[in-house]
Amino acid sequence: MRRLERTLLLRPLAFVVDLVYPPGCAFCGVATGRHRGLCPKCWSALRFIERPYCEVLGVPFSHDLGPGILSAEAIANPPPFDRLRSAAYHDDAVRNLVHGLKYRDRTDLAPMMAVWMLRAADGTIERCDAILPVPLHRTRMFSRKFNQAAELARHMAQQSDKPFLPGTLLRIRRTRQQVGLGARAREDNVRGAFAVAKGHEGDVAGKRLVLVDDVYTTGATVAAAARALRKAGAADITVLTFARALSETI
Repeated sequence: MRRLERTLLLRPLAFVVDLVYPPGCAFCGVATGRHRGLCPKCWSALRFIERPYCEVLGVPFSHDLGPGILSAEAIANPPPFDRLRSAAYHDDAVRNLVHGLKYRDRTDLAPMMAVWMLRAADGTIERCDAILPVPLHRTRMFSRKFNQAAELARHMAQQSDKPFLPGTLLRIRRTRQQVGLGARAREDNVRGAFAVAKGHEGDVAGKRLVLVDDVYTTGATVAAAARALRKAGAADITVLTFARALSETI
């Protein structure tokens, strides 16, 4: 009821905003019917990750092999989290959205991206106890002003009415940027970089958590973060990202 009342109260304001700032495609700027949307051309350029995929790593399969099928990588190298889900392939169109949020301060993109992530969550949001972001180190947070993972997690929590825990997991060691590093170097870079904040152990122990980041590449960062949560007693960990670096289906 409160959400409906809020919508009715804000409707006149939204009409004025549309007059001053006409709705445009979040990607190319062409006129659209509503804010936080994409034009047909940009929408058709997005590639969402759909079933069938590996139940653990979320890697898409070219053929449906039946329920519960795992990829060879998930069998040979089980991750420290329970499952990974991502909304879209990290190709040119999605990369522009990610870079817009991360490097061009386009925080207005986060609510739209969060909607797609909730759709990709495969029911884990409904079953979880809380949503938390992969954190930035305080020095990087100072220079960047905001954490893109936290923006996505915050909007997902608002849209799903789940608790948002931005201060539970900390990055306790400043690390190099992962861009340009190989898989082994990425693992070394983030090893031991995360810990659960003192006094927040109850947020984690025995809980089903959704850990949010913007892009999954090699998985080194979310794996290190998941290990810290598992060490603190997390019962179930889902990693949920907006984009996933994949060549093609397997």
